[in-house]
Amino acid sequence: MSGSLLTVDNLVVEFPTRGWRKKPFRALHGVSLDIRPGETVGLVGESGSGKTTLGRAVLGLAPVTSGTITFDGQEISGLSSKQRRAADLGIQVVFQDPYTSLNPAMTIEEILTEPIIAQGSASKVDAKKRVYDLLDHVRLPIDAAGRLPREFSGGQRQRVAIARALALSPRLIVCDEPVSALDLSTQARVLDLFVEIQERTGVAYLFVSHDLSVVRHISHRVAVMYHGEIIENGDGGTVTSDPTHPYTRKLLMAAPVPDPIRQRERREQRRKMMLTGEWA
Repeated sequence: MSGSLLTVDNLVVEFPTRGWRKKPFRALHGVSLDIRPGETVGLVGESGSGKTTLGRAVLGLAPVTSGTITFDGQEISGLSSKQRRAADLGIQVVFQDPYTSLNPAMTIEEILTEPIIAQGSASKVDAKKRVYDLLDHVRLPIDAAGRLPREFSGGQRQRVAIARALALSPRLIVCDEPVSALDLSTQARVLDLFVEIQERTGVAYLFVSHDLSVVRHISHRVAVMYHGEIIENGDGGTVTSDPTHPYTRKLLMAAPVPDPIRQRERREQRRKMMLTGEWA
């Protein structure tokens, strides 16, 4: 991995608030981040930290007040939706809820074929073959193509959502809390699938999560967000096991672990942090 595929530089995002005298709400305060080709950067923080806003800004779904977003050498922060579609940037998304993000009235084949046909570079026959390849990529049977989203479990629906994101062979996928709605065993299988797909295709991920244990499983590097700023950024193993910032240590202590002895130790550490004021 060399060079940067995505570069976010000093990004500020503000949203208007009600009342003409009120200042706009600043969701991001000069955030800088980069992702290299084939790399996973985990973006972690509590609800309201700004992590989802950053992901949406990269997707063109949140307004950029100042700063820049550059993808593959092209500044994209000022592009309209039409310009982004015309540029065929190679950025896709996997959302948190795999059910509401899929059209319940469409079969899986229709869901996966739609972006391929819309791109205009494939016939219906080629698109159908691509659908079967995508289902194989996400470890779903070919007969899944004729079924509706409601016929699948949450984990299977998220596999369909991942297949849809892969349909146009993106170079970057923004993963917005993609396993938070799944149970722990299903989470692990879906995370393994993300890793497997990356190894096979070389796609990069911006992996947004509130759970430090989840980003530890998948990320090469981890950035921690707090009140719209990145307060810690570094090697994934180091940040998720030996963080330097008190807020990251708080996230680490809050993350559940399967070992009851370690979990008891963490509860004791949390209690000490509360007594010393570090947990505030």
